Amino acid sequence: MNCHMKPRFDPVWLEAQYNNRARVADHARVLARWAEASAFVRSQSPAQLDIAYGSGPGQTLDIFPAAAPGAPVLLFIHGGYWRALDKADHSFVAPSFVADGAMVVVPNYGLCPALSIEQIALQLAQAVIWVWRHAAQYGGDARRIALVGHSAGGHLATLLLSCRWKELAADMPAQPLAGALSISGLYDLEPLRHAPFLQADLKLTPTAVARLSPAFFPRPKGARLYATVGQEESEEFLRQNRLIRDVWGPTAVPVCETLLGANHFTVLQGLADPAARLHELALRLLGLR
Repeated sequence: MNCHMKPRFDPVWLEAQYNNRARVADHARVLARWAEASAFVRSQSPAQLDIAYGSGPGQTLDIFPAAAPGAPVLLFIHGGYWRALDKADHSFVAPSFVADGAMVVVPNYGLCPALSIEQIALQLAQAVIWVWRHAAQYGGDARRIALVGHSAGGHLATLLLSCRWKELAADMPAQPLAGALSISGLYDLEPLRHAPFLQADLKLTPTAVARLSPAFFPRPKGARLYATVGQEESEEFLRQNRLIRDVWGPTAVPVCETLLGANHFTVLQGLADPAARLHELALRLLGLR
C-alpha cells in the first residue's frame, strides 16, 4: 500500500472523517429540532401516515398529498448511516414543497444490522414502485418522480437511479425517475468498510462494496443527479461529492456543489427553506423551476 493510501484506511482518521455526530458538537440539538418541527407538521397536515408499501420490516411511508392533481412527486429518503433515524424525524421537509405544488412521500426502511444495505436498497425500490402505481390517488403524477436523499439517503437515492426496474416489476418503465438530489451523499463505500464505528452494524464485504457503490457503476440512463455537500463537512464527504461527478461526468451530474456555511446536519435545513439553493435544486428536478 502506498503512502497516499495509508491515511484513507487508518481507523483514527476514518473516525474523524465519517463520524459526523462526533464532528458536530450540537448535532443532538439539530436532530431534536427536526423531530419537533416534524411532529408539528404532522399535527397541522392532512398527511396519510404509516401506509404499507411492502411486508418487510420498516416498510411504511408517509404521504403529504398534493393540493391539486397532476403534481410532481418528491420522495425523500432519510439518512442515519443505514442504521438510525426515522421518517418521523423528517416530515419537516414536506410543507414547503406541497406549497410549491408537489406531492411529498417520506418512506421508512428497515435498518442495519437487522437488514443489509442491499436489502434496504431493495425495500426503497419497492417504495418507488408503490409510489409509481399509487401516486395519482394522492394528486401525484407518476411520470414526474424525483428522489431527494440525505447522507445514507443520498447514497440510496443515487443507487436507485441505476436500478433495473423491469426486473423488479414488469409494469414499470425502464426509468421512472426524473433524477435525484443527493445531499452529503456517499458513493464509494470502501472507506466505510474500514471505519471501526460502523463495521459491526454495516458488515460490509468487498463484494458488497462493489455492488453498492454508485461510483463503481456506469452512469445511469435517462436521469440526472444533483450532488451537493456542506462546506463545513469533512475532507472525505467533500471528496465523495466530487467523485461521483468525476466518474459519471457532467451530463449525468450537471450539478456538483458545495453549500456555504453548512455542516453535515445543518445542510438539510436548506431543503425546507423556499429561499435556499437546495430547495431550488429540488424544484428544478420536479420541473417546478
